[in-house]
Amino acid sequence: MPLSPEKKAWYFDKLKSCFGKYNKCFLVSVDNVGSNLMQRVRIQLRGKAEILMGKNTMIRKIIKEYVEENPDTVFGAMLDKIGGNTGFVFTDGDLGEIRDIVENERLPASCKVGALAPCDVICPAGGTGMDPGKTSFFQALNIPTKINKGQIEIVNEQVLVAKGEKVGPSEAALCGILNLRPFLYGLIITLVFDNGSIFSPAVLDLTDSILAAKMQPAVTMVATFGLVANMPNLASLSHGIARAFNNCLAIALSDVEGGFTFEKGAKFIQAVKDPSAFAGGGGGGGGGGGGGAAAAAAPAPEPEPEEEVAMPGATSDY
Repeated sequence: MPLSPEKKAWYFDKLKSCFGKYNKCFLVSVDNVGSNLMQRVRIQLRGKAEILMGKNTMIRKIIKEYVEENPDTVFGAMLDKIGGNTGFVFTDGDLGEIRDIVENERLPASCKVGALAPCDVICPAGGTGMDPGKTSFFQALNIPTKINKGQIEIVNEQVLVAKGEKVGPSEAALCGILNLRPFLYGLIITLVFDNGSIFSPAVLDLTDSILAAKMQPAVTMVATFGLVANMPNLASLSHGIARAFNNCLAIALSDVEGGFTFEKGAKFIQAVKDPSAFAGGGGGGGGGGGGGAAAAAAPAPEPEPEEEVAMPGATSDY
């Protein structure tokens, strides 16, 4: 049913206002999504994001008008992406949080003839509850079966429809007989708009730790090049400062009596001048403070006189 002129005017103003109001949005595909699921998603996003659907011709026309009115906008890049059952999810919140809410709302669905499988449709092994007269049905699909207790039993787990393939009538009929609902349908994010940048939703999976791990080898190479070529840069700055400190400390330690010192190296220089000041306290533990002093004050025992031992066969004539 076509929209009335009043509703069209409202929709034009609404979408243009969203383009100007929000700095972030998702372009989503809503194939095979029912009204019940859409309502559930809207409830989950209430107060966090705003979903706006519409006809593709109207959306394209609005984008063209908005680009003419705002030549610097990047929404013009979305013009070629509008196709099929698409819509917008506008937000100013965290894109990762909104993405999780949108993608977590999924409903299982059965196979439909001619539909592209979003995932592998697997026919599980085991009993089917079908009488032996229908074995030809499984043979047509190349599914190995056997008769067990008067019913058809699938011998091995079988991939009925691979991901991306079209569902045929036989596959759809078998899924209906086995009560299989292998597909999960929901809003699928196809494009991300964030403060003037448009990128794939896969970018949202990159965390700070992943980015740091990818950047670390490059930072190491830049720091190494700066040190070898004697060209200081931000990556090699900390290494250069550490090297300068070691050189200053080496000069100071090479001539301790010369009096050369500096604040950060004073502790190391003092340790070389007076090692005893940094020596750990000795003595046995647990004997109290006086035990160590008494042990230090006790005189050392005198050595006993050595006894002369006569060797066998030795004489005193020599």
